[in-house]
Amino acid sequence: MWAGGSGKMLLSLVLHTYSMRYVLPAAVMMGTAPTYVLAWGAWRLLSAVLPARFYREVDDRLYTIYQSMVLFFFENYTGVQVSRLGRAGQGAPAVIIYGDLPKNKENVIYLSNHQCTVDWIIADMLAIRQNALGHVRYVLKDGLKWLPLYGWYFSQHGGVYVKRSAKFNEKEMREKLRTQMKAETPMYLVIFPEGTRYNPEIPKVIADSQSFAEKEGLAILKHVLTPRVKATHVAIDTMKDYLDAVYDVTVAYEGTVDHKGQRKLAPSMTEFLCKECPRVHIFIDRIELKDIPEEQMYMRRWLHERFEVKDKLLIEFYDAKDSKRRNKFPGKSVHSKLSLKKTLPSLLFLGGLTASMLLTESGRKLYVKTWIYGTLIGCLWVSIKP
Repeated sequence: MWAGGSGKMLLSLVLHTYSMRYVLPAAVMMGTAPTYVLAWGAWRLLSAVLPARFYREVDDRLYTIYQSMVLFFFENYTGVQVSRLGRAGQGAPAVIIYGDLPKNKENVIYLSNHQCTVDWIIADMLAIRQNALGHVRYVLKDGLKWLPLYGWYFSQHGGVYVKRSAKFNEKEMREKLRTQMKAETPMYLVIFPEGTRYNPEIPKVIADSQSFAEKEGLAILKHVLTPRVKATHVAIDTMKDYLDAVYDVTVAYEGTVDHKGQRKLAPSMTEFLCKECPRVHIFIDRIELKDIPEEQMYMRRWLHERFEVKDKLLIEFYDAKDSKRRNKFPGKSVHSKLSLKKTLPSLLFLGGLTASMLLTESGRKLYVKTWIYGTLIGCLWVSIKP
C-alpha cells in the first residue's frame, strides 16, 4: 500500500511540476499587465500636449520592455535557441530560421501563415533580432479588442482591428495607417492573411477554403488556407511609399504530425511554455515593393501564389517521401541564442514594480482598480473609437 501511495504522490508531484511550467510565466505576464498599463497611461496623459511622434517613441520603448519580458519566458525560460544559416544543434528546443532576415530594422509588412497563438510570439522573436521589437503592431480580428487591458492597448499601440468579408472597413484601416505614417511611426505590421487559424481539427474550415479556391480558379492549398487580400492590399497600398519591404514568413512546428502522417494542432502558448514543441522552423523571404502588383485584383493573385510557395514548403516539411527531407526547410542554420541581457532586465523591472505595488494596501487597491476600471474604460473606448 505504501508503495502504491508513494507512487501516486510521485505522479502528483510530477504533474504539479509540469503544470507549474506555464503557471509561473502566465502569472508574471498577466500579473504585470496592470503595472504596465499604469506606466503607459501616465505617459499617455503627460504626452497629450506633445507631438504624436514623442508619444510613439516612448510607447515603443515601453512595449519593448513588456515584450522583452514575454520573450524571456518563450526563449530563455523554455531553452529555445533561435538558429539561422547553418545546421541546428540537437537537444534543446530550437527556432530555426531560413532565408534572409536583415540585421537592421526596417519599415515592413510581415505576412505569415497562421496556426496558433505562438505565431504572435514568432514575430517578436524575429523583430528583437533587428532591434525592432517595439515597432511590432498587428492587424487583428475585431473580437480581440474586448480582451481585458490588452485589447485596448493594442489599438493604442498602433494595432488595427478588422472585420471579415463584407464588414471589412477599408476607410477606417487606411485612416489608422495614415495617422501612423503622419506621426512617423516605425512599422513592423504583422498580418495573417488567412483570416483565421489553420486547424486540422476543424476540417470544415479547410474544406470551405479549398472549395472557394476551386470556385475562383485558384490553386487548392493543403497546409494553409486560401488567403484574403483586403487587409494586405490596404496596408501595402496605403504605405507603399513608407515601407522598405514585405517579409513573407512561413512557420512550421515540429511534432504536429501523428503516426499516420496527419496534421495535428500546432502548440498553444501553454504547450510551448511546457516545452512540448521540439523545434520551430521559420522561412523568410524579403520582397521588394516594386515586385508586388498594385491593383487589388493582381495582388490577390500574387498573394495566392505566395501561399502556394508556403504550401509547397510545408508539403516538403510534413509529407516528403524521403524521411531525411522532412521536418526542415531548404537551407542551413547556425545558433543565435537570445542574450539574457535583452530580456532579464525587463523581467526584473516590471516584476519589481509590480511586487512593490502589491506590498502596500494602497498599492494593492490601485492594482485591483486598474484591472477593473482599465478593462471597463478600454471596452468603452474600443466600442466608440476603432
